[in-house]
Amino acid sequence: GSYEPFNGLCFVDTLDLTDEPQAVLPGFAPENTEHIERQKGAPIRVVIGNPPYNIGQENENDNNKNRRHKIDGRVRETYAKASKATNKNALSDMYVKFYRWATDRLDKRDGIVCFVSNNGFLSGIAFDGFREQMLKDFTRIYHFDCKGNARTSGERRRREGGNIFDDQIRTGVGLTLLIRNAEHNDRKVFYHTVGDYWSAVKKKGYVESTSDFTKIDWQLLTPDARNTWLTEGMHADFDSFLPMGTKEAKAGTGLAAETIFKLYSSGVKTNRDDWVYDFDPGELERKVKLFIDTYNAEVDRWKRKPEGKTSVDAFVQYNDLGMKWSRDLKLDLQRGHYAVLRTDKIRRSLYRPFCRRFLFFDRIMNEEVYVFPSIFPASETEKENTVICVSGIGSSKPFHSLVTNAFPSVDTLEKTQCFPYSTYNEDGTGRRENITDWALGQFRAYYADPTISKLDIFQYVYAVLHSPEYREKYAQNLKRDLPRIPFVPAQAFRAYVGAGEQLAALHRDYESLEPYPLEKVEKPDVPFTWRVEKMKLSEDKSALLYNRALTLAGIPPEVHNYRLGNRSALDWIIDQYRVSQDARTGIKSDPNDPADPQTIVRLIGQVVRVSLETVGIVDGLPGIGLEEAT
Repeated sequence: GSYEPFNGLCFVDTLDLTDEPQAVLPGFAPENTEHIERQKGAPIRVVIGNPPYNIGQENENDNNKNRRHKIDGRVRETYAKASKATNKNALSDMYVKFYRWATDRLDKRDGIVCFVSNNGFLSGIAFDGFREQMLKDFTRIYHFDCKGNARTSGERRRREGGNIFDDQIRTGVGLTLLIRNAEHNDRKVFYHTVGDYWSAVKKKGYVESTSDFTKIDWQLLTPDARNTWLTEGMHADFDSFLPMGTKEAKAGTGLAAETIFKLYSSGVKTNRDDWVYDFDPGELERKVKLFIDTYNAEVDRWKRKPEGKTSVDAFVQYNDLGMKWSRDLKLDLQRGHYAVLRTDKIRRSLYRPFCRRFLFFDRIMNEEVYVFPSIFPASETEKENTVICVSGIGSSKPFHSLVTNAFPSVDTLEKTQCFPYSTYNEDGTGRRENITDWALGQFRAYYADPTISKLDIFQYVYAVLHSPEYREKYAQNLKRDLPRIPFVPAQAFRAYVGAGEQLAALHRDYESLEPYPLEKVEKPDVPFTWRVEKMKLSEDKSALLYNRALTLAGIPPEVHNYRLGNRSALDWIIDQYRVSQDARTGIKSDPNDPADPQTIVRLIGQVVRVSLETVGIVDGLPGIGLEEAT
């Protein structure tokens, strides 16, 4: 019934325990530092925790980055170094650092780490090195998967069920028990998961009822050569197909020629979409001028600053109404690079599926332009070049693909990767086909047909990417890898080439199609207007409530079967063609065109036609013969 002091209590940022020497915290007694030093010298063998789930700030204007610790270096030299992923940003999450810290804290002793944490490392692309290193650091790994990832969508989201933290967070959660025991002569990974669709309450009850980990029905996992633990749904024959693109081909190293496309690129990443995209080129120019004037003034101010160690984060002025900072823009500021407003930088973009906007394409104003200066170097090249876009590695949505002849955003599809038919010099000269001679030789040899052209291959690839048989069987492979393309039976090859040609023409040139004849139903007691604020489908999805005065009826049910990710093409139009305003910047997005008031109604009819014809073409594709394809 009385309180006694606990001399092991330490007030400290746990990750600071790797730093030397330990600083005396302001406002704390010197004894706190003594406790910390004593704890650092203790032979800890068990670490239990619920580390924070935070990958970092979402907006550079918040100027609230995670503090750097020495443990960041340990993450880089272990988990990141072992990873084959291109984008390793997920390893910046705080919980990853705590796994690294806890493992290092055990030193070489046998021991246990038990965390409740984000469960993204189970299948995350960037966590291949993390998973590999875990099996080096521990002899037994047990993961109790509580699911609950709310950052998924569609059927996958429903299967994830509720989040065990009373649905208060959006991150999937799991309990991980890591054991290092020198008496173990092998290393094993065990897995158990709650059921699909379970509520948070049911999950918590299940966890409480299975408190003894030795009595859980664990599944023994067999990691593959690429450190994938959850291999259900993966098919080994996928690796034998022709790769659409490889990092080696892009870099010109290794087996660079053994791929279909020489070059591919992520979609354009701006980090300031509200500022550099718009439906109206005039409004885009006005916004960009304001932004550039503000940015260039900051460059001037930086050049005039006194010599010293002032950090750029502390120096710049944060104002959502005139500026959206990002990492690369701050680097341009430090290098003294001024931005320049030129109207020829205002280019067409496919911002989202079947949603074109204008983009201010500029190396300073866009965070990453990747290799697009050699794909669409000038407006004229948009008339002759075509790009196949696919959803990228790690996409949470079903695989989808779309062609375009305008700049795709990195979010046109999820994690968009782009494979152009042609590439150019950055001045627009030197057009060349992007299909490799190696791929041409493979196709001609397989089908014993010397007349096959590189354009045939491009169109064939696009048709295969739409095959329901291909998408269904290799759904899990397509989340981990860029697409690989099988050979269809010989009698089906030309059918796929023709289907790919038709699909590409539909999807690329949709704005030139004759609209599908929807019935225009006007409400007589409401003043008529073509203006859109926010559209929505009727409950049975047979009609679109365009505005208060107009309904577009007679939508065929098959229209909703043409899907890009978890949305139909028509759903994308409804989502994008609405008036909205960004809460931070105050920037308004308005898709209405006063010069052509019927443009959105016409677009809806065109997308309905695209959807119907796409479904018909895809349904008519011959069998792909995947059991025989090698």
